[in-house]
Formats: sequence, C-alpha cells, structure tokens
Amino acid sequence: MPHRPVMSSQSTRFAVVATLLALAACVGPPPPRAVAPPVARPRPTPPPPAPIPVPQAADWRDWPVTPGDWTYRIDGRGSIALFGTAGADALLTLRCDRQTAMIYLSRQGQASTPLTLRTSTLARSVAVQPTGAAPAYVATALNPRDGLLDAMAFSRGRFIVEQTGMPTLVIPAWAEVGRVTEDCRR
Repeated sequence: MPHRPVMSSQSTRFAVVATLLALAACVGPPPPRAVAPPVARPRPTPPPPAPIPVPQAADWRDWPVTPGDWTYRIDGRGSIALFGTAGADALLTLRCDRQTAMIYLSRQGQASTPLTLRTSTLARSVAVQPTGAAPAYVATALNPRDGLLDAMAFSRGRFIVEQTGMPTLVIPAWAEVGRVTEDCRR
C-alpha cells in the first residue's frame, strides 16, 4: 500500500475553507431584485358640469308642473287637500277647518314674506304666519267664499305659488282644491 501523507488539522481547515471559497466563486451574482411595476393611481374624475338651467318660458302657464300629486282626506277637523310627492311632507295644503269655518292655505317653508298666488284669472298676495309645526310651514286663513279659492280651482291647468326666498310652486288645478272649498261652504 502506498503511503499517504497525513494532513494536520490546520491544513484540513485550510483545505475546507479554500474549497468553499472556490465553490462560492463559481456561483453567479444573485438575480436582480424584482421591482414592482409602478402602481397607476386613478386620476380624480372632475365633477360633472352643473346642469344648464332650462330657461323658463315667458308665460308661467307654460312652466312645468312641480312634481307631485294632490290627495284628499277627511279628518276630525274637516277636510284637507295635500300636494306633494308620495312619502314626503306636503309642499302645499288646503284645509277646511269646520270649527273656525275658515280655509287655511299652507306652504312648506319658513319665509315670512307674503305668498303671491297667480291663476289664469287672478293674482293676489296674501300675508302668512309661521304655523309652529315641524317641518316648518307658513299659512294664511281665507274665507271659504273668497274668490281666490274659485280662481285656484278653475285656473286653466295650473296656478302658481310664489314667495321670495323660496322656489316657485307650479300646482295643477285638480278637483281637490274645489272639494275642500265646497266642504267649508256648507
């Protein structure tokens, strides 16, 4: 058997370290780190342009009617006609109060300026008072024989209720106006 020289422990360590270094030199550099693509952030969408108001016709009788319907009912005080959209508070009411023998015209809002009512045959302003109800309403009392009530009932298709600081109401002249008026005239 041939004779092999014996390596010292120090030379063994040196050989192991040299082998590891040689192996490490054979390995290529680490792959480049994956860079996440830039996140595209959505640009804020500009608000839609404000709707261009449709110019009102010169004659109020050509204006579109305020959305809503009339409803009529009888209660312990007399009768009442309410105009507005279903599920919301009435925009306008006419109440026959049998105890006072008066008709109360109420409009939603709290402006204390007079109401101007325009029909196809008559225009008149009436003073109003806050009702103290919630939501806020203003009201005026009318005698059941007041010609303004007939003018509202028989206006050609519509009448309007104007009040400074409030939107103009274009109200259809339906039978409910006449019913409440006749209820109080009996």
